[in-house]
Amino acid sequence: MAHAAPASRGKRSKGGTAASTDIFGARAHTGMAWALPLVLGLVFGYWAAANRRGGGPVTGWNLLFGFLTAFAFMAGYAAVRAVAPRLKREPRALLWAGFTGTATGFLISQTGTSVLRSATLALAVAAGSFAVLFYRYCVRENAEDERVG
Repeated sequence: MAHAAPASRGKRSKGGTAASTDIFGARAHTGMAWALPLVLGLVFGYWAAANRRGGGPVTGWNLLFGFLTAFAFMAGYAAVRAVAPRLKREPRALLWAGFTGTATGFLISQTGTSVLRSATLALAVAAGSFAVLFYRYCVRENAEDERVG
């Protein structure tokens, strides 16, 4: 019968635990904490504005709509990202799923489809996101509990 290989006893940190696999410094993480919401917001705003104009010409109102949508998305993303780590796994997965479903529903609603269609697709995306995120948080917390215990 095959058995797992023993863990490496190579590099250890001062506390006696295995060294971190994080290869980026604090400066890179701080930069990404600002860059990720900005880039995602701009992509989301462009996508919403493109959906709203439906292939027509780009107008000033369309640009304003895109930038306001980008700002709202960035603010929502930053708020969810700030609150989520403080929650337990079920509410955290529900919060991210709600945010994902809402964003998806908004994008779909800008195409001119019915409210029922956009709400149905938003709920489907939110349910799928909840299932994936809940599983991820369960596995991560269980793995951390086993390492500690």
